[in-house]
Amino acid sequence: MESYTIGQAATLLGVSSDTARRWADAGRFPTRREGHRRFVDGPDLAAFCVEVAAEAAVEDDGRSTSARNAFPGIVTAVTLGEVSAQVEIQAGPHRLVSLLTREAVEELGLAVGVEATARVKSTSVHIDLG
Repeated sequence: MESYTIGQAATLLGVSSDTARRWADAGRFPTRREGHRRFVDGPDLAAFCVEVAAEAAVEDDGRSTSARNAFPGIVTAVTLGEVSAQVEIQAGPHRLVSLLTREAVEELGLAVGVEATARVKSTSVHIDLG
């Protein structure tokens, strides 16, 4: 299972490390200690990223901004079919969905909690690991 430091989690959440630490201290997502470092498991971070994005959508003031074409984030859902697959990535407040082959998902090792970057070109979403 993929694990992330508080700093890595903060980057994926689009917040400072201090904010991520405060959220963890408040029990908003579970962490575990290894020596002096705190880690969050990928599936727990993926669930929390979805929660934060939902909160941001409720608080949205209606203004929109343009976004660049690379969205680093975390895989929040993988749906496998016989030949095709659907992968969802939460990148800060952005939820991106990519349809690709099952073989590609398996080769890339995409699973809930894995860090990935969605690259959007026209109407296509491509996924890169880490």
